[in-house]
Amino acid sequence: MKIVIDDLCEEKRLDAYLAEYLQDFSRSKLANEIKKGSVLVNSKTSKPSYTIKSGDVIELNIQDTVLKIEPENIPLDIVYEDENMAVINKPSGMLTHPTTTETSGTLVNALLYKFGNNLSDINGEFRRGIIHRLDRNTSGLLMVAKNNKSHEYLTEKMKNHEISKKYLAVVKGVIDEDEFVINKPIGRNPNKPEKMGVFDNGKESISEVEVLKRFKDATLIEVHLITGRTHQIRVHLSSIGHPVYNDTLYGFGKMKIKTEEQVLQSYKLSFPKPFNGETLSFEIEPDEKVKKVLSFLGK
Repeated sequence: MKIVIDDLCEEKRLDAYLAEYLQDFSRSKLANEIKKGSVLVNSKTSKPSYTIKSGDVIELNIQDTVLKIEPENIPLDIVYEDENMAVINKPSGMLTHPTTTETSGTLVNALLYKFGNNLSDINGEFRRGIIHRLDRNTSGLLMVAKNNKSHEYLTEKMKNHEISKKYLAVVKGVIDEDEFVINKPIGRNPNKPEKMGVFDNGKESISEVEVLKRFKDATLIEVHLITGRTHQIRVHLSSIGHPVYNDTLYGFGKMKIKTEEQVLQSYKLSFPKPFNGETLSFEIEPDEKVKKVLSFLGK
């Protein structure tokens, strides 16, 4: 079994993380298995105290470890599909991939039902086909790879900033500038592991912002992601005093209209088609959550 660590799981002890992941095994047993060499990190033996990092590949060769993600017949909004990939419009409220505590009802469960084994497995069983992800309550466009070659192709294009991802967001307060760039490093909050924040020792994070419409106490904006850190848009906008509407994790405060957490949607996506380089561009309408808030603000 292979597990690829992402930003949300990093900075935990290896034995503690595996104890969460493999709940049928005690932490002490897992520590012994790590010492025996039954667990490899980046193809090397490790120690139970090793601090896992984003991008680490953990290979498990522990007897009786059976952890399977089941296909589920969940409707998918497929915006585009060819022999190598698909573009999915993920609804708000759905996890992109399973976690150590939630293994059903995710986009991956739905993808396994629709595409079976025709999904890349570079990022492990929990993230079959997943190249990039959206937060649970962020809706919108997401690329899915049907094979490892297309996964590698699109990942390389993403690293080279050849993939454009633009988001709609409604934020608190009126933003005066028409266009600006937020360039602030983002890292994990040491006191609240579920949160990210702006820290000097964080990873470079760049967001381009354009104002689309101003309201009395709010602003509709488009955000173009230059980098793709965990919670990047939400952290960046909160850091300048304009948290995303209803984003209680990052300081929105009391709501005037109820929605499922942050009003944020991935609504534009452009990328080179594997493997001929033709540029594919997609744009979707604002989702019901965005429309609901805009209607309220317009009144």
